[in-house]
Amino acid sequence: MERAFHQHRGGGSADHHGGHTHVHGVVDAQLATTSRGLAALKWSFIVLAGGAVLQVALLTVSGSVALLADAIHNAADAMTAIPLGIAFLLVKREPTRRFTYGLGRVEDLAGLTILLVILASVIAAAYEAVRRLFHPHPVGALGTLAVAGLIGFLANELAALIRMRAGKEIHSAALVADGQHARVDGLASLAVAASAGAIKLGYPMADPVIGLAIAALIIGIAGESAFAVFTRMLDGVEPRLVDEIRRAGKQVRGIRDVRQVRARWIGHHLHAEADIAIDSSLSLGEGIGLARRFEFEVVSHLPEIRTMHVGIRSAEESSS
Repeated sequence: MERAFHQHRGGGSADHHGGHTHVHGVVDAQLATTSRGLAALKWSFIVLAGGAVLQVALLTVSGSVALLADAIHNAADAMTAIPLGIAFLLVKREPTRRFTYGLGRVEDLAGLTILLVILASVIAAAYEAVRRLFHPHPVGALGTLAVAGLIGFLANELAALIRMRAGKEIHSAALVADGQHARVDGLASLAVAASAGAIKLGYPMADPVIGLAIAALIIGIAGESAFAVFTRMLDGVEPRLVDEIRRAGKQVRGIRDVRQVRARWIGHHLHAEADIAIDSSLSLGEGIGLARRFEFEVVSHLPEIRTMHVGIRSAEESSS
């Protein structure tokens, strides 16, 4: 006996469970489906971009490689919002006969673009820092350098407050994590300001060393982002999602087992499939009723699921 039951669920805000790390290029469902999340991204982009522009303007006066690395980092953080913004617009288009799942996969392309931006930024920052180690260059206008570092700190702190406040309002752990990351970036900008003091005290090598440290910070972020983006592109999901689907089956009386659980992200929507094993003595209507209850249990724990396809098998067939 093999039957199938399919349930479609419209998008809604989701309360994600589990830990989050900061990554670029992977979109949390609330950010794309709530105006509050999109507004937080927009305003934090404006703040970070404005801070980076001011830092670049002051860079021409100081010539600090640490400031260069920090400005590149802040600019790259801000620029990641552009491909994501384009992806949001394309994702809203309705499915067609050619693109039957819609254009959700364009978010994966946006993530890949963001990775290339981060890679280019870290190469530029690291190259200049290493060059200054072997070919020292005097850093001038130390007061200006300190001010530029403080500007970067304030821009990141403001972006952190915007993201964390919005994240708490819409229950988005990913957006809160983004805010915490911006706060850490602010410490890197403070290090730029500290380099001005170190240079004044007679330690000119502090400038390229801090520049290298910031480049290393960017590499760490790029590594996390690359893992998350390529996992999505290869249809990988967090193991907890599969565990939650299996756990839902144990909550429904009459379901003997949950087999063949499959799930994948298409854009910021999760599409899942599972086979449930039931007694062969049950009627088709009873089997469909169990499938409906199973689907309800799944989406109550995983509201980010857009579609849920449930196959129905007899327990005897499943065990053979």
